[in-house]
Amino acid sequence: MDLKKLDRGEAVAALGGVILAVSLFLTWYKLGNSLAVLNSCRGPNGSCTGWAALTILRYLLLLAAIAPAILAYIIVRGHALSWPRGELTAVTALAALTFIIFRGVIDKPGSPPGQISVGFGWVFALLGGLLILTGSIWRTRESGTRRKPPGIL
Repeated sequence: MDLKKLDRGEAVAALGGVILAVSLFLTWYKLGNSLAVLNSCRGPNGSCTGWAALTILRYLLLLAAIAPAILAYIIVRGHALSWPRGELTAVTALAALTFIIFRGVIDKPGSPPGQISVGFGWVFALLGGLLILTGSIWRTRESGTRRKPPGIL
């Protein structure tokens, strides 16, 4: 194991993974009035963490938060991969960001949807996903093979 192989891309992605994992236990949604219900959370003026509000998605986001640690482990151990290092983590980060944006902007859970608003935990999750994506893209660019245009040997 050679820890000197890790660079800023892994550090940024790992920080994003920690932020994403912690954000699941922060307030993701705020409930407006007494009729607002989100799983076990109820209004008025209530709040709901990401862990309590998201049923299956919480496990997917937790797996996405672990992906940078797996990338760092692969790099430290020097495992040979058939794809550029960081590419799978970038795809995982894109999927996590899609889920986060969908559940925070497009289709908020709970009812009535007009009384559910996003909290600071959702913003931290978005930040964590962006950091994972940024770090993994840095790693992909540094370790990826340079391709030649067609027709050049």
